Amino acid sequence: MLEPEIVAFVERTKSLYPADRAASTLAEQRAMYERLAAAFTTPLPDGVTSQDALFASPTGGHSFMLRLYPPSDRASASGTVLYFHGGGFAVGSLASHELITARIAADTGLCVVAVDYRLAPEHAAPAAHEDCLAVTRAALDGRLPFGPLPRSLQLAGDSAGGTLAASVALRLRDEGVSGVDGIALVYPMLGVEPQLPARDTEADAPMLTLADVRRYGALYWGGRADYPWTVPLEASRYDGLPPTLAIGVEHDPLRDDARVFAERIAAAGGRADAPVGMGLVHGSWRALATSPGVQWMHREVCRFLVRHAAG
Repeated sequence: MLEPEIVAFVERTKSLYPADRAASTLAEQRAMYERLAAAFTTPLPDGVTSQDALFASPTGGHSFMLRLYPPSDRASASGTVLYFHGGGFAVGSLASHELITARIAADTGLCVVAVDYRLAPEHAAPAAHEDCLAVTRAALDGRLPFGPLPRSLQLAGDSAGGTLAASVALRLRDEGVSGVDGIALVYPMLGVEPQLPARDTEADAPMLTLADVRRYGALYWGGRADYPWTVPLEASRYDGLPPTLAIGVEHDPLRDDARVFAERIAAAGGRADAPVGMGLVHGSWRALATSPGVQWMHREVCRFLVRHAAG
């Protein structure tokens, strides 16, 4: 059953983001997504500012934007969070997730860096993963274009951004690179196909359907994952990962991706939790101002990030 506040959120969203959007051009879908995000985005919290900087890819011959949200007392911040936005690899931007990234900075006292990675289908797999991996390596080496930031580093992301955060952590583990102190994922997409049983029971869930998941996956992976490292639930091992929080939400075909990922990490001897946001839907972090369930979810993420800052 949907939380009452989420019912209102879904109804408002429908007026901004119609169910037949797949029939629109990608440019129109991106514009609709930005309008949706803007309708829920509030001014920056007191004491939080933002700073944009261009990041030059060390290998790809291209550049993309990063946005830093330092807390009011930047000098005392104990850690940095790289945030990878959701949007099915095809929509989303720095602006679309400012509600989330700015509030994390305000509520944790950590420095938050949002990443405007390349989007599909213009840039198919593994483009977004390569961008996020390059930024993470730069952060670990102290090379982000914002001056000195706290060296304790965590990765976070929602939906497709969860794929990116988990994949980068797995890739760095495989390369023997340490320095990521935690991974926080919210309603993450962690496989090409969602995990059972939610794949079936929530196939027609509000906000994100199974058909939507498959459509976005096809835009990025072309229907098959030629780059296995970009699909966390296709990894061959799950040991050696930092502490992980993976939150699924009840009414979402992706709900069980978080559970299965956490179970595999725990089975390999790691620390992973996978609480479920009951009564919530995919994308509901935008209902932070009104939904008690989303407020719980946000607090869980912030508590995790504070707890694991500075290792």
